[in-house]
Amino acid sequence: MTATLRHQPGSSRASVRGKPVPRGASRLVAKEPISLRVSLPKTGFAGLGGWLKRLTWPLLLLGLGYGTYELSLRALPYADQPIATISVEGDLSYVNQQAVQQRIEPYAAASFFSVDLLSMRRELESMPWIASAQVRRVWPDQLVVRLEEQLPIARWGDEALLNNQGEAFAPLELADYPHLPQLYGPKRAQQQVMQQYQMLSQILRPMGFSVARLELRERGSWFLSTGQGIELLLGRDHLVEKMRRFTAIYAKNLKEQQTNIARIDLRYANGLAVAWHEPIAPTAATTAVVQ
Repeated sequence: MTATLRHQPGSSRASVRGKPVPRGASRLVAKEPISLRVSLPKTGFAGLGGWLKRLTWPLLLLGLGYGTYELSLRALPYADQPIATISVEGDLSYVNQQAVQQRIEPYAAASFFSVDLLSMRRELESMPWIASAQVRRVWPDQLVVRLEEQLPIARWGDEALLNNQGEAFAPLELADYPHLPQLYGPKRAQQQVMQQYQMLSQILRPMGFSVARLELRERGSWFLSTGQGIELLLGRDHLVEKMRRFTAIYAKNLKEQQTNIARIDLRYANGLAVAWHEPIAPTAATTAVVQ
């Protein structure tokens, strides 16, 4: 069969085998060669240039780092000066300054950068009266040492002192502090005993009493001796409640006979018992009961 395509003027449509044909002109577009549509790796000098660009920056950074290192090595001898001055700061009342100087002296022979600050700090903190030490460099040839002393609050048994944190330290001149209260107890209970001492001191101070001795015994009971010569047996627990009971009864019944009181037993549930230096006739002050 043969199909004939005719174009009739004035007619808006033509048909091929009875199908409509789109209006307008048609044109052929040449396809793009496959060699232009596929990206191929560069070869030759173009590929070599890309590799050189990627290699340039690492080489530059490496060269810069090496140059900086060499420069620092050459400049270090000029910057690392011998230590010229060591300044010691802090409010020092107990620390022997000559002993501090002896501990610092070996480090004065070092240079500014080579001096071992950590070792110097540890050496100073090993001294009994030094609670903490800080050491820093000050350009170009100085060291500044900041010392904080121990603050002795009480004696711990017969061998050490306690600071305000309840930590024990043992200076050589321990016998020079007999005026400090004496605390006793298991070694693991240093902070607990210190806390109880501070609490009991606050309660007794308004009464004109001070704590001369506080002891935590093996079974957990507390014993206190005041600076006025009165012993208090406190038992194991409820210390604050017992002390409040004691202050109330003392002000009402015992204050006038303070000098004759030897011991007060506070281990009762709602009262206390008094032991006298000299026997006296039974009165309301002999045994007091809180209702």
